[in-house]
Amino acid sequence: MCADKGVLDDLEKIRELDKSGMVEHCLNLPSYCIDAVNLSKRGVQRFKSKLSSWKGKINSIILAGMGGSAIGGDLLKEWAREKLDVPMEVYRDYSLPKYADEDTLVFTVSYSGMTEETLSAFIDALQKGCKVVAVTSGGRLKEFAEKAKAPLIMIPAGMPPRAALPYLLLPQMFVLQELGLVKGLDEELGETVSILNGLKERVKPEVPTESNESKKLASVVFGTVPLVLGYGPLKPVAERFKTQFNENSKSLGFSSYFPELDHNLIMGWEPEDPITKLFTVILLRSRNEPKEIKSRIEVTSSLAFSKSSKVFEVYCLGDSILANMLSAILVGDLASVYLAILRGIDPTPVKTIEKLKAEIAAKSASIRSLELKFEGLILQSLRDDKV
Repeated sequence: MCADKGVLDDLEKIRELDKSGMVEHCLNLPSYCIDAVNLSKRGVQRFKSKLSSWKGKINSIILAGMGGSAIGGDLLKEWAREKLDVPMEVYRDYSLPKYADEDTLVFTVSYSGMTEETLSAFIDALQKGCKVVAVTSGGRLKEFAEKAKAPLIMIPAGMPPRAALPYLLLPQMFVLQELGLVKGLDEELGETVSILNGLKERVKPEVPTESNESKKLASVVFGTVPLVLGYGPLKPVAERFKTQFNENSKSLGFSSYFPELDHNLIMGWEPEDPITKLFTVILLRSRNEPKEIKSRIEVTSSLAFSKSSKVFEVYCLGDSILANMLSAILVGDLASVYLAILRGIDPTPVKTIEKLKAEIAAKSASIRSLELKFEGLILQSLRDDKV
């Protein structure tokens, strides 16, 4: 670990440690959003006829994905909570719930296209007769979608999945808009991109720590365990902070949300326990937060957290939910990278995750078994069509 926090203002040291350019990925968030908008619109246009045939025939929505490919679903669900008239769930599993049927829209999202849980969910969705959309950069998911003639939105390959967030979020939004389930997306995106372009200039490496919110947050968190707390639309943002601290900083990190945490988590701060000094509590705030949530955050912080733990507040920007979410994410993503720099770590490699995937694949041969299952399903479908 590097105890010298001045390293965050040493541009040469940042470049030396950040070998794969995670800082640049973070700063590219607004440009990735613009690119994701364009490819999403092209993808929707390509499958316009099929999507049009689904209008008025959707009673539920499921997003199936794992890890960085699923966080877009969490954000989508909260973003659409006050927009959708049908329920939506995010499933991180091999199969879909029993209720999934021909009236269920299923987004199967895998950045690599090789995530076995998502491939299994894709097959399950076909077996249940669901309306399936695939979002991927390639792999088996691309092959499955093409053979099944399912709408497929291709996204750029070659980046860590967690850096591809706009590509794993915006395509689903444009599909929902094409289906008439949401509206006003272009206006929200315009505000969001404008805010992100301004914000990135204030949190980039060239801005010194004393004026840089992301560097300040990393400096406060250094040597402690981050506990990130959100509410409502910022619940998945808190989870994003947590997973970025896990993957980029190679650090323990946890998340929770108001008001639920006031019914359990705060009890951990009741006794004078030295362990609470190991935490930095990060409160995700919005100037649009409901009065009851504002009161809870302030009373809880005063009553519990501030007595023994460090507390850092991150205020999101903008009027729209999308701008709120992504502005906070930009601050948190860069903070996790800066924390990696403080710890003397390259933020990009996730060696333990890759080793885990390789060992599971070697032991189970699961991808091949899924291929055989899918091929059997397609053959049966062809036979049924001939009957």
